[in-house]
Amino acid sequence: MSYNFYIDGVLLPIAPSKVQTKISSKNKTITLIDEGEVNLLKKAGLTDIEFDAILPQTTYPFATYVNGFRPASFFLEKLEQLKLAEKPFQFIISRISPGRKLLFDTNMKVSLEDYIITEDARNGFDVVVSIKLRQYRDYGTKTVVVKAAPITQVASATTTVSTVSATKPREVSKAIPRTHTVVRGDTLWAICKKHLGDGSKYTEIAKLNGIKNPNLINVGQVIKLE
Repeated sequence: MSYNFYIDGVLLPIAPSKVQTKISSKNKTITLIDEGEVNLLKKAGLTDIEFDAILPQTTYPFATYVNGFRPASFFLEKLEQLKLAEKPFQFIISRISPGRKLLFDTNMKVSLEDYIITEDARNGFDVVVSIKLRQYRDYGTKTVVVKAAPITQVASATTTVSTVSATKPREVSKAIPRTHTVVRGDTLWAICKKHLGDGSKYTEIAKLNGIKNPNLINVGQVIKLE
């Protein structure tokens, strides 16, 4: 089985040999009189992902170069941009069988928590980066509108009624093209992000176009988007 790791649409040239995914629990154990310990079930906590990635300084036959060879500095600059941007991004791991069939994937919005750059003589000129990601959940603010209730003959004092409504980001209508012609550097996730506003729809678009492996698209290929 082979792996492909995408960080904000950028494919790592060498897939990490190991990845650790920690799914946290926020359950709380308390002790009740005459009942002993009981477990209060809570919503799951945020997922943490950790792995070490090799950033090659030379070409290797086992590495994957979608846009041609890029040195370690390219990926280090990308990590620095993600850290300074203070914005979440998409993280994808696709797992592919020897028959080039997509088995399952990890696809979530994350934040870059920490990364450690290691240069070791045993790795030659290559650089190893230890990356820690944390799941990101969208959230919104709420506004409270206070309205004065009408005064009636029965009421002796003015009462107020509060209503709470969640604010949503303003949506901008955008015409979605029917097709997209693949150019060099395109990924199916990036195409869906650009035209559909949601990179995670790449599996739906792959199915629509009869693409067995979403990671294999060719320059000049016409992708139907609806």
